[in-house]
Amino acid sequence: MSALLRRARKKPADRVVTLVGKPGCHLCDEARTVVSAVCEETGASWTEKDITRDEALHKEYWEQIPVVLIDGVQHTFWRVDPARLRAALGA
Repeated sequence: MSALLRRARKKPADRVVTLVGKPGCHLCDEARTVVSAVCEETGASWTEKDITRDEALHKEYWEQIPVVLIDGVQHTFWRVDPARLRAALGA
């Protein structure tokens, strides 16, 4: 791997995972478990956003929740594959 690619590639600990969901959503509960475990394992930080409290997120994602973003870019929706999330985080 070139020095430029190594420098540009973020470490998992420098990544931020955002889970977009809503209360009472069983898929969101499952996604939260996966995101939490993978972030704890890799050192990535994560946060959760509630679409019922954010009109812009609701308009963009209401049909896809739960949605997982990495550094603000959509990674997946509905089901979160732990291996795919780990790989996307560079772990």
